[in-house]
Amino acid sequence: MNENEGQQSQDGDGAQVSTGTTGEPAGLPEAAIPELVIISGMSGAGRSTAAKCLEDLGWFVVDNLPPALIPTMVELGARSQGNVARIAVVVDVRGRRFFDNLRESLADLEAKHVTRRIVFLESSDEALVRRFESVRRPHPLQGDGRIVDGIDAERELLRELRGDADLVIDTSSLNVHELRAKMDAQFAGEEEPELRATVMSFGFKYGLPVDADLVVDMRFLPNPHWVPELRPFTGLNEEVSAYVFNQPGAKEFIDRYSELLQLIAAGYRREGKRYVTIAVGCTGGKHRSVATSEKLAARLASQGVETVVVHRDMGRE
Repeated sequence: MNENEGQQSQDGDGAQVSTGTTGEPAGLPEAAIPELVIISGMSGAGRSTAAKCLEDLGWFVVDNLPPALIPTMVELGARSQGNVARIAVVVDVRGRRFFDNLRESLADLEAKHVTRRIVFLESSDEALVRRFESVRRPHPLQGDGRIVDGIDAERELLRELRGDADLVIDTSSLNVHELRAKMDAQFAGEEEPELRATVMSFGFKYGLPVDADLVVDMRFLPNPHWVPELRPFTGLNEEVSAYVFNQPGAKEFIDRYSELLQLIAAGYRREGKRYVTIAVGCTGGKHRSVATSEKLAARLASQGVETVVVHRDMGRE
């Protein structure tokens, strides 16, 4: 490398960054270290939409930055005199030759006391195939194979990163506006809460939510579907909710599970986990799971946990 201080190095994608004489970022002024969010996930799952949402919220967004350059980008932000206080970096398989450097870069950031969060965009194979076919574009990793071959290869490549993610968003059934709403709910607040919870009702017959951290099965309670006067309504209806929580064990379940969640939430905070998705299921996702989700979310909110309620399958027949 040229020994001239401030030498510009150019990566394979044409991005230019300045380094010192050693080529390594110098120590960061701690008071000026910017927030960092790393956006990754499956191709076609909505990474660009998530990035644009953060950009609209005032974040400095860099798309397809090689992971090896993330610490340098954070250093530049720290030296911007507060002009770049929040950085979002999109990392994906287009930069797969740099992907092995990601873990090393994350370790470097941790050593420099940089707070980073990883947002992982997930989606089902069926939804991804449908999206690629609709735009008539190949999957970046399919090569001479099929779209599903590329999806399988990408899932394997991203498996470890998904496990390290602070926030996993399943976009299989989300449109662009719904994804933006989820991102806004997580990042629009001026103050970062200790823990954010999404309580999601669902129907087991439609499959488990892939982004669930905890799953609750409410099928141990009688189903209001078999009560003719309650069948047309949902768990948002007061009569349905009263029916559910007048059943033996229902109120006790809420009390004891809320106590358990207090223990889990304390552990999540100690481990630096800021987001949790609690999936509450029943057969069709219309009555018991909806009523329980509302009750559980209210209990969590009363315990100081910022909570969002989502009813995934309530409108299905």
